[in-house]
Amino acid sequence: MNDNKNELEKWAEIDCDAFDFDELENKLESELEEQMADLEELELDEKRIGSPDALGETVMNVVWEQFINQVGVVAGEDFVKKNRNLNLDLRDSAHIQTAENFEKGNIADHNYISKEQLEKNYDRYKNKPHGVYRKEKVDPGMNATLKRAGILHNEGVETVTDIYTGRQIPTQTKLEDGSNNPKAAQREHVKPSAEVYKNPTLQMAYDDDGLAKVINDPENLQGYTTAERNNRKSDNSADEMEDRDKNRHWEKANERAEEHIKNKEEEGKARLKEEGRKTQKEEALKIGGEALKSVVMGLLASLIKDIIRKLIAWFRSGNRKLATFIDSVKEAIKSFISNMKEHLLNAGNTLGTTIATAIFGPVIGMIKKAWIFFKQGYKSVKDAIRFLKNPANKNMPFSLKMMEVGKIVIVGLTAGGAIVLSEVIEKGLMTIPAFAFEIPLLGSLANIIGMFLGALVSGLIGALALNLIDRMISKKLKRINENQQIDKRNDIIATQDKLIKVVEAKVEVTKEETANSIKERHENAAESIKSSIERIKKNSEEINKPFAENVEIVEEDIVSENEGSINKIFSDLNDM
Repeated sequence: MNDNKNELEKWAEIDCDAFDFDELENKLESELEEQMADLEELELDEKRIGSPDALGETVMNVVWEQFINQVGVVAGEDFVKKNRNLNLDLRDSAHIQTAENFEKGNIADHNYISKEQLEKNYDRYKNKPHGVYRKEKVDPGMNATLKRAGILHNEGVETVTDIYTGRQIPTQTKLEDGSNNPKAAQREHVKPSAEVYKNPTLQMAYDDDGLAKVINDPENLQGYTTAERNNRKSDNSADEMEDRDKNRHWEKANERAEEHIKNKEEEGKARLKEEGRKTQKEEALKIGGEALKSVVMGLLASLIKDIIRKLIAWFRSGNRKLATFIDSVKEAIKSFISNMKEHLLNAGNTLGTTIATAIFGPVIGMIKKAWIFFKQGYKSVKDAIRFLKNPANKNMPFSLKMMEVGKIVIVGLTAGGAIVLSEVIEKGLMTIPAFAFEIPLLGSLANIIGMFLGALVSGLIGALALNLIDRMISKKLKRINENQQIDKRNDIIATQDKLIKVVEAKVEVTKEETANSIKERHENAAESIKSSIERIKKNSEEINKPFAENVEIVEEDIVSENEGSINKIFSDLNDM
């Protein structure tokens, strides 16, 4: 106060002619506004001391982040259930079966149309010998294409054409001595059954009966040849056959059989590709639908969050009327729209969580929760370091610093505890069948209850801990705050006094300038009147000169009288 008094005495001695009072007044008014704002902030800080609102806001934000995360996770899990318990995989290899992958045992298990058959085909390809398969499927199926030579012989057909020579060969399979006839006709697969059975493309594309039909198709089981040649050729491929068996008839028959095999390969691959494209498209539409629902749910939840905030404020206010309720809802909607960028970022996060969960499974939900936990811990440490480095806290006693840092850490631990506790409560509730009930897009009832109960219990524990610390420091902080407010009010009073002195000085200057202006105008008026009288006198003398002699006595009296009046006027003007 003494400093302010001395400063005011200096202000009282200001040389008024040396200052621009308008500029000085504006500067002081601006300084006064800043001091008033600082005082208002100190008053708000006083209200926040010992208040658990900051804790509630932090826990609510963590719960909200968990909730948004849960929406994405549940949407991803719902997709997996609808996708026959398969994670999202839109790669061609997951839907379109290729022979190369088939040979390696990589089944396109997302092709639900043929998945089961593909697995059976691969088991046959790897585990069933050709001899067993031929006995089961190929040999019985040959009768549908060609009759045995012995049956033809019994029916009276003596000879048939050899497909490799064009000659007629007998159908009689036994000689007179009862031995096998080496020249008798036998049914001939141009492409040996064993060679076709090794073909991975055909194995992949056809079931047991289908593969047997490919082998026994008339384009491959083209006719008859001699038993001697058939046995010599046996299951050998074209590269392994003797040159004497590779005549022009064989070449023609072989080209025809190869074309048939190639066509069947392409037919099988095309069918599997078509199936794969179909299942791929269906899976893309499914994840698109689930992702869209999760995004809409997230945006809707954000809107509800804003509305709840405004409704809480409405309940706290004293003016609870329908009109103010409607206004609060409108404000919530406006707030939602104004923060659309933030909501879209949250929606993108939900979308990413949905897709990631669909790809990698529920482990994403655990990773996201762990990320929230560690992020909150990192934020607490960062806030504590920032608090300690803040120049404003430089002169704060060490004990108060440690308690304030403790409060920051407790807020972080409370938020992290909400995550851990919610997991514990959820697992406990899941043992009760009624709480395992699934709510679309939100998850199980146990999960939702666990999330909010965990936040509630953790928040209460954190609030109690904070209040315990606040009891130790709130009184001292309030005293410090009150002293700061007193100092700030003193500064305001000093500034106001300075402003008053400036205004008073400004008024004095204005009064002096006004008085000088009046005096100057009076002097100018006196000079003007005197000049006018002198001109009148001169003019009068010029006019009355011819009559001077006749009216001399009278003139002297008049002049004497006028001079007395003029002298009186000058005297009065000088007095003014």
